[in-house]
Amino acid sequence: MSKLFPTQEIGSLPKAAWQIAFLRGKTIEDSDLAHLKKWSQVIGFEAEEEVRQLLKTTKTPETEKKMREAVSLFGIRFLEATGLDYIYDGEANRVEMYEHAIRNSQGFQFYGHVRAFDNKYYRKAACVSKAGFGKPYHLDEYRYIATHAKRKVKVPVTGPYTLAEWSFNEYYQKQLSGKYSDLGNLKLEAKRDFVLDVGKELLRPNLRALVDAGAEWIQIDEPALSTRPEEVPFFVEAFNECTAGLGCKLSVHICYSEYRQLYPSILELKNCSQLALEFANRDDEKRGGYKLVEELKDLGEKREIGLGVSDVHVNTIEAPELIRDRIIYVSNIIGPEKIYVNPDCGLRTRSWDIVYQKLNNITKGAELARRKLAS
Repeated sequence: MSKLFPTQEIGSLPKAAWQIAFLRGKTIEDSDLAHLKKWSQVIGFEAEEEVRQLLKTTKTPETEKKMREAVSLFGIRFLEATGLDYIYDGEANRVEMYEHAIRNSQGFQFYGHVRAFDNKYYRKAACVSKAGFGKPYHLDEYRYIATHAKRKVKVPVTGPYTLAEWSFNEYYQKQLSGKYSDLGNLKLEAKRDFVLDVGKELLRPNLRALVDAGAEWIQIDEPALSTRPEEVPFFVEAFNECTAGLGCKLSVHICYSEYRQLYPSILELKNCSQLALEFANRDDEKRGGYKLVEELKDLGEKREIGLGVSDVHVNTIEAPELIRDRIIYVSNIIGPEKIYVNPDCGLRTRSWDIVYQKLNNITKGAELARRKLAS
């Protein structure tokens, strides 16, 4: 994209109450219908009446498919209405970023729910045999989105390190049992083998299917990457293996991390043109905020930066002028041509009103930054 400071989605949106009620077979409340009506008018959602009719039906395989397509379209139109340049559908039909991938892959067995953060839980699985490809679990959703989107499309995909880190590593530790006298070394080597297989055997076929279907930009999400700094080389090796020769733009989104710990290993990513990082969440004197960009530059970072300008963990709406100033500050460090603009992370924990205002102000702030730079 030729214009400066293009804006992009970074992942998830909230789940609409009417979507959840239908899929779980619960009663549709008047408030659910009011939400549907309100946002259909705001975003120009052309399938409102179809959804209303579906909400009157019983869930069957056919009606469920129609509803899943409708909620995907709702997410597309919502993101487009905020003015973003690159969109997806807010991961409308993914259970969440881990379970959706694992349940459609080979070698895993779910054990139960564990706490992720706050009062959020996810179903954790154990790898009980060699991790492998099950089916191209993002292909159908991508095809639908690519057909209906009026903006450029970027596909978010959970990365190999996070899928491995959030799973129990039973199989690979058993494979190496007896080969190491030190348990720490055994676990470390087993983790490397696990991450590499997730990248090569599980993830690469999924990425290949997306590219063959026309995907031009894939974002690899790695929220767990800085959990264990000594294992960053495992991710780098797996990323390079699973993305080699794909022929599309590839970026990596890393949530809420001590980014300095990723270096120098992260510099060895061969096929990554952008790091999408959070900054708004740390924008205070103690944590350094946007001054961190200069530190990353000093560490050798030369790629594009997906600049997080909106904190997704608070309801505070950042003013367009503040977003403008954040963009201009960073452009003076690395140059305006290397900056894409986005929220820190996915926005699924915020209300629809907050999400819309935050994203709308991001697009306004980016436009103000373009004008300021041109003046």
